Amino acid sequence: MDISIQKSKLRNHQHVQITGSKSESNRLLLLQALYPQIRIKNISNSDDSVLMQKALASTDQLIDIHHAGTAMRFLTAYFSIQNHREVTITGSSRMKERPLKILVEALQTLGADITYLENDGFPPLKIKGRELTKSKVTLEANVSSQYISALLLIASKLENGIELTLKGKITSVPYIKMTLSLLETIGIETSFIENTISVKPKNSEVPSQTLTVESDWSSASYYYSVIALSAVGTEITIASYKKESLQGDSVLAVIYEKFGVTTTFLDDAIKLHKTAVIQNKERIELELSNAPDIAQTIAVTAFGLGLECFMSGLHTLKIKETDRLVALKTELEKLGGQVAITDASLHLQPSNHINANITIATYNDHRMAMAFAPLALKVPIRVENADVVSKSYPQFWKDLETIGFHLKN
Repeated sequence: MDISIQKSKLRNHQHVQITGSKSESNRLLLLQALYPQIRIKNISNSDDSVLMQKALASTDQLIDIHHAGTAMRFLTAYFSIQNHREVTITGSSRMKERPLKILVEALQTLGADITYLENDGFPPLKIKGRELTKSKVTLEANVSSQYISALLLIASKLENGIELTLKGKITSVPYIKMTLSLLETIGIETSFIENTISVKPKNSEVPSQTLTVESDWSSASYYYSVIALSAVGTEITIASYKKESLQGDSVLAVIYEKFGVTTTFLDDAIKLHKTAVIQNKERIELELSNAPDIAQTIAVTAFGLGLECFMSGLHTLKIKETDRLVALKTELEKLGGQVAITDASLHLQPSNHINANITIATYNDHRMAMAFAPLALKVPIRVENADVVSKSYPQFWKDLETIGFHLKN
């Protein structure tokens, strides 16, 4: 499905309810599978979380997780410790291009029985579940934090827990801390000292408890962009959020002050308010190694405002649903932007013109579709394969219509 978005204007003082965080939901779903005493409220309705739930509930030998990268990584670890169970885990053609070797080798170091069925280092995998008795493993620290979290989530079910040593500068620390915080919440002992993370074994039951997932900050980023691209005085309220968030993308509240957006924390929501027109002659510089998923949104916001922007710490974007750095450069240049990229950075030059009626390619990447949509506040655009948003935010287009965007299939 392709969508045309006419030049639109946001209705002021709107309210949007966003589904639970995909990151929190998928971590808690795996923990619930290990410790059934846990109950979860406000689970994400994203494709990724739905696929995660189905896979965990399945008794089939073949597990297909399609495009769900988080599920692939977490489930590879999960099935490695399912004693006497054998599964084949596979995914989409793009998933078969996304590397897993670092995680697989770490699990094999702990004693896991995992075999590549096609290309070395990539899905699909055959996993023969067994008890893992080894506990010490070392990883390069600049790898995807999902490899690290996958190991930490199963650690308490290992006979001796895990002592994980990270070499070098650590990437996406907030996501590692999110995992550890959730483990602590359900009663599992952890520590994170310098570059060593330990999780103690816990084969007994955890206390019965109900955990409520905070709404997804990555999804909130698109509303930050909408407000930034709107007139001074425009406001929107989005729920359900809290000031002390576990999610790294909550740094949006600080970053978007650079774009004239103020965040007010309410009891169970945040109010975004456009308070200033930004006419910044100096470039905006951001280091996003702890929150790479919001880079696309920020790049489009800066382009829509005609600002120069330099973002670094983006090395993990090359192994996402698509090579997001190349995709961003391609689509922004179609719109009239000037973009230079490296393996870990993006530099956008200031621009005073946006080409209208451009069709944005999404590359099977939900964030490409949603990041570019707010530009319709400036010019009419088209988004191809628009239903790709269901991967993380199925209600996105409906919510945009509610707040004033004019959409046409």
